[in-house]
Amino acid sequence: MTNSELNSMSIDALWELHERVGAELSRKLVAEKTALEKRLLQLNRGSERRPIPKRERRAYPKVSPKFRNPKNRSETWAGRGKQPRWLAAQLRSGKNLEDFRIK
Repeated sequence: MTNSELNSMSIDALWELHERVGAELSRKLVAEKTALEKRLLQLNRGSERRPIPKRERRAYPKVSPKFRNPKNRSETWAGRGKQPRWLAAQLRSGKNLEDFRIK
């Protein structure tokens, strides 16, 4: 169908064409999906699935805290990972990391 043919059609005729196209598309999509699912079943039957063994993570040793917040003694940091907010704020204000070290 060319553009001139579509332009000459009435709204009702265009709407009917739209509905027919939508119905045909959904029919073809369902047929394609069914064919793909059937093919997938055939492929899965041919291969034996072996479960992948899970590797256990090694145990990491407990790390003692090395730094403590002087304002809240329960907040500590072992020096690993991202710096806690309380420490980052103190460092931005000009304090030194060694000021927070646990003796």
